[in-house]
Amino acid sequence: MPRVRGISSRVTRGLPRGARMEVIDNTGAKEVEIIMVPKIGGVIKRYPAAGVGDMIIVSVKKGTPEMRRQILYAVVVRQRRPFQRQDGTTVSFEDNACVIINQDDGEVKGSQIKGPVAREAALRWPRIAATAATIV
Repeated sequence: MPRVRGISSRVTRGLPRGARMEVIDNTGAKEVEIIMVPKIGGVIKRYPAAGVGDMIIVSVKKGTPEMRRQILYAVVVRQRRPFQRQDGTTVSFEDNACVIINQDDGEVKGSQIKGPVAREAALRWPRIAATAATIV
């Protein structure tokens, strides 16, 4: 597992297990489904859910034939569910999106990221911040 910077994030978790999301890098995967959210302390009968900046384990549903049906690690960079920042502003995006990463070192697998990335994800994952074109 990659080491994540110890930045506290009080993001509302709006993506439960089974949620489908768009992949915004150029790895070949187009749509993925969340199958597990590691390091989330669960409550009985509650689905594990992820929010912006969380690492997730996904299954590729749509994409190139080589990428389909693979199990990969990803980081959530956008979510539709509104969440509140420390300064009181409420942020929500128009879609749910993630970026595929390596399991070992948290390195982004793709070479470019399309669209905006939430500031919470960029602070926790410096390699995503370096690759992203815009940080909101």
